[in-house]
Formats: sequence, structure tokens, C-alpha cells
Amino acid sequence: MSETVALHAQAGPRRCAVARWLAPGLALLGAVLVLLGLGVGSTGLESLWPLLRGAARGSAEGAMAWQIVWDIRLPRTLGAWAAGALLGLAGAVAQGLFRNPLADPYLLGSASGASLGVAAALALMGGAGGMLGASGTAAVVSVYSGHWLVRLGLTGAAFVGAVAAVLLTLVLARGVQHTLRLLLAGVVVGVVLGACTSLILLLSPDSLQAMQGFLLGSTGFVGWTSCLLLLAVWLPCLGAAWGLSRSLDALALGEATAHSLGLPLAPLRAALVAVLALATGTAVAQTGLIAFVGLAAPHLVRAVVSVPHGRLMLLASLMGGALLAGADLLARGLLAPQELPVGVLTAVLGGGYLLWLMHRRTAPGGLL
Repeated sequence: MSETVALHAQAGPRRCAVARWLAPGLALLGAVLVLLGLGVGSTGLESLWPLLRGAARGSAEGAMAWQIVWDIRLPRTLGAWAAGALLGLAGAVAQGLFRNPLADPYLLGSASGASLGVAAALALMGGAGGMLGASGTAAVVSVYSGHWLVRLGLTGAAFVGAVAAVLLTLVLARGVQHTLRLLLAGVVVGVVLGACTSLILLLSPDSLQAMQGFLLGSTGFVGWTSCLLLLAVWLPCLGAAWGLSRSLDALALGEATAHSLGLPLAPLRAALVAVLALATGTAVAQTGLIAFVGLAAPHLVRAVVSVPHGRLMLLASLMGGALLAGADLLARGLLAPQELPVGVLTAVLGGGYLLWLMHRRTAPGGLL
């Protein structure tokens, strides 16, 4: 018994040290992944040689290298990190709000709403704009004069659909007073809107190929505008989640305990749902449906260290950014010059990790 107590006493300081260095470590990992992203693509490191040799930006060789690195690879990698950070943050908020470690950012129907919005927009455009390409590279194709208009329409439709689905969930749940009712309403909205999406695609088969790109997820569309938008939404969402973290700590003890502490549960839930909807809707609108990042990021943090919700929000966000940035590098580099859908890669890796975690916890001597 004395040896067990001594081991626990030694584990305490070690966990504190890990918690102290985990955030800087994840931030450094994200920076390294962004730098690596400058050299990963269909042309590999060859695009960097002119810049490393000091080729003038005004020369043909230097201009091409600068365009590939600055206008394509850098915003894409930064955007992938920012989208992953939003999904990781949304996953931590969802798991704290519903007090369920299996909750993910799409639980309130935002994914189904975004899919319905994109499917409706593609059907209205006759399937002319979409994500095409046998190599997996995202491209916008349109019969209209400005392809950026198609991209803006699809992005706006995805965001509006995601937010509208969350609002519909709130209406069906009659507000945010009951967490279980909110959860069930989200499941119902997700199923119904998913069926509506399938019906639209059945009636508009020309949209199927374009819709597949959105459902599989892609960071190929992310440019500087999308990247800055993702970062601009991430900062206030992280600040709001940090400010509400103590309420989540109290809510983890039970609704009765949180109510006895004098917390206004309804306004707090409404604020958390708003953060969840904004973070998820923004990420989905820019990158499509990317699975398991929001679910796995908080689990990975908890596997390393146990922290209150305030630090969990930050760590899960940084972890989500590193996960999606790393998955994007693998998607671009594994079969280069071809490209894998990043959503497929995150689903395989994230699902495999969660299955391993379940196996470890249910094995003899495990946690369950």
C-alpha cells in the first residue's frame, strides 16, 4: 500500500509538468507542421529550390515558386490547422455540454444542415459548380462567368445550413433547458436533414460527384481569405469557451449541483451552443465534413493529462489543429502527385485510435 501511495505522489508532479508543457509543445508541433506543409504537394520539394537558391521574385522561376508556396501551400496548411483547431474546440465544448465523451461537434445537426445547404445550392446551379478531379485535388468548375462566385455560394450555403440546423434543433428542444431533449432533437434533425439531402441528390444526379467532394472533406479550397476567416472565428470562440469553462466544471458535477451553486444554466447552455454552432459551421463551410477530429482531439488530451475545462479547451483546440494539419500533409504526400481526401484519412486514423482506446479500456486490467 505504501508503494502505491508513493507512486501516486510521484505521478502528481509529473502530470503537472506535462500539463505545463503540453500547450507550448502542441503549438510548436503546429508550427513545424505548417513549415513542412510548404514542401508537400504534387511537385514536392522541387518548388522550394528556386526560393532556397535566392531566385528573384520577378523572374519566371521565382514567380512560379512564390505563387505555389505563398498562394497555395501556406494558406492551405494554415487553414487546415485553423479548421482543426475549431473542430477540436467544438468537440471539447460538446463533450462538456452533454457530459458525454462520445459527443462530437456535429451532434446538433450542423453536419446534416451543411450538407443539405450545399446539395440545394448545387441543385440550383444544375451541378455546374463542385469539387472535381480524379486525383482528389479540389477544383471549382462553373459555366458562370466567375468561379469565385460559385465557391462563395457553396461556402455560404454550407454555413447557413449548419446554423439553421442548430436553430431548428433548439426549436424542437424548446430551448436549452434540458440537455437530454437537446441531444435527442439534434439526432432527429440530423436524420431528417440527411434524408432531405439524399432526396435532392436523387433528383439532381449531376450534383453527386460535386457533393462527394464536400462529404469527404478537402482543404484544397482554402486560400488566404478562408484562412483569415477561420482564424478570426477561432480566437473569439476560444475566448468565449475559456470564459464559460468554470460553468462546464460545475456542470460536470451534475445539473442539480450546478443549479445549487447559483449558475444560470439556460443562458450558459445557450452561449455554449452558440460557440459550438459558430465554430462547427465555419469549419464545415470551408473544408467540408471532416470526421473524428473534434471527437478524438479531447480524448487525446485526456489520455495525456487531466485538466479542468479551461485548459482542456485550449489543449483540445491545439490538438485538433495539429491533427488536421498532419492529416492534410499525409493526404497530399502519401500518393503524390495524387491526393487523398483528408476526411477519409481522419476517419480511418481517428476511428482506429478510438477502437484501440475502447479495446484497451475493456481489456483485463483496463479501466472498465
